[in-house]
Amino acid sequence: MKGILLVNLGSPDTPEPADVKNYLREFLMDERVIDFPYFIRSLLVKGIILNTRPKKSAKAYKKIWWKEGSPLIVLSKRLKEKLEKKVDIPVELAMRYGNPSIKYGLDSLSKKGVNEILLVPLYPQFAMATTETILVLAKEIKNKFYPHLKLSSFKSFYDDKNYIRVLSNSIKEFLKNKKWEHLLFSYHGIPKRHIKKSDITKSHCKMNNVCCDTKSKAHNFCYRHQCIKTTQAVAKFLKLKDGAYSTSFQSRLGPDPWLQPYTDKTINNFAKSGVKNMAVVTPAFVSDCLETLEEIGMEAVEDFEENGGEKLHVVPCINDREDWVELLSKWVTEWNEKVLEKI
Repeated sequence: MKGILLVNLGSPDTPEPADVKNYLREFLMDERVIDFPYFIRSLLVKGIILNTRPKKSAKAYKKIWWKEGSPLIVLSKRLKEKLEKKVDIPVELAMRYGNPSIKYGLDSLSKKGVNEILLVPLYPQFAMATTETILVLAKEIKNKFYPHLKLSSFKSFYDDKNYIRVLSNSIKEFLKNKKWEHLLFSYHGIPKRHIKKSDITKSHCKMNNVCCDTKSKAHNFCYRHQCIKTTQAVAKFLKLKDGAYSTSFQSRLGPDPWLQPYTDKTINNFAKSGVKNMAVVTPAFVSDCLETLEEIGMEAVEDFEENGGEKLHVVPCINDREDWVELLSKWVTEWNEKVLEKI
């Protein structure tokens, strides 16, 4: 029997510092998130970050925490429940970090008699710190505890025409009757070295618009390319004029160079240049979370207004929209055509 495992990023169990610290430890000690040698990573995370960041992050989580729990977890559960009603096979939800774990998801499906699982990372674009780490961990757990299971992975859907339609319609509907002069596509940032490491050709990626627009098999694993293509596809669907939209990257950590331009600086520069009404969409996320609700929905809004802007419209993620659920159910139905590779 077949089954589906939806996998999202994850969240602390509560917004209290102790739980946030446990979550950050698991997240930041992942070698595909902070890709330094173990000793250096351990020194950085356990010696510095975990002694300073949990309290600050806990305050941010408390600002956006819902009565039902973490917004990301709640919204992901709603998506899972809606999808399960539309398909004839079991669906489970897991998080790469925190609970419910990937092991829990695989175990739950196995106990239901499932022996073939389609992993669906809930990330439109591929990155080693998102999709890749999910696939690697799932394979390790499967080989250790569930060798009878057959796993397949769903490919990145950053340029899927139906996904672009869902994303574009969510933007169009939210911004209807709202005044805005510029639409910013803000993606989660990653260190530039991650782009180089993900280049399977070892030579194509130069991180400029030339390489992103030059056909290459490296694009299958290039986060920057895939973000840019998502922006271009939505802009084309919505018939946005040149200059009316742009791409930026948020949530950088540490002194290393990350993908640019940076979202916070971009938003502030637009406000300082006289743009009064602006909109931001976050297409690297399918579910609203700390990065969308607090970093953009609170911090960026405040910064925009302090620098002379009047209104920063923050477009919600596609979350559990009906057209998104319908598309997921279509993909599940067409499973055999959508499998990228066995893992």
